[in-house]
Amino acid sequence: MEKKNIEIKLSMYKPGEELGEEVQKTIDAAIAAAANSYAPYSGFNVGAAVLLENGEIVSGSNQENAAYPSGLCAERVALFWAGAHYSHLAIKIMAVVALKDGKIVADAAAPCGSCRQVINESVARQKMSFPLYMVGANRVIKVDDANDLLPLSFGPSSL
Repeated sequence: MEKKNIEIKLSMYKPGEELGEEVQKTIDAAIAAAANSYAPYSGFNVGAAVLLENGEIVSGSNQENAAYPSGLCAERVALFWAGAHYSHLAIKIMAVVALKDGKIVADAAAPCGSCRQVINESVARQKMSFPLYMVGANRVIKVDDANDLLPLSFGPSSL
């Protein structure tokens, strides 16, 4: 029998700590997207943004529907838009933020399982990972390799 350990490396940033211009622009785009989400059922507004290798930022917001689960999460909206319109460009950075009552939630919101699978597929599609920033009012959590959020995903495996 062989045993393997799965390790996830996270970086934690305090509010106001310098993240760099590209990261901050991506986070700002995710915040703006969250403000445009359609979340009448949960009241939980989520925005996601991806910075592409050409410098363009593509964003998406959660879109709820009374016929659950017909809605779509912000992460998948952003990734599917990027894949549909910029399939030849790699993703450099992804940021996710959630708002409640118009304010960034205290602790960073993490992508759901379905979004984690789509993130892994995006990494496989471009054959290169990217960092993911999960933004909360009290801290920003950076995952250096977005694939780390779902180590035993469907499709190509890194194990």
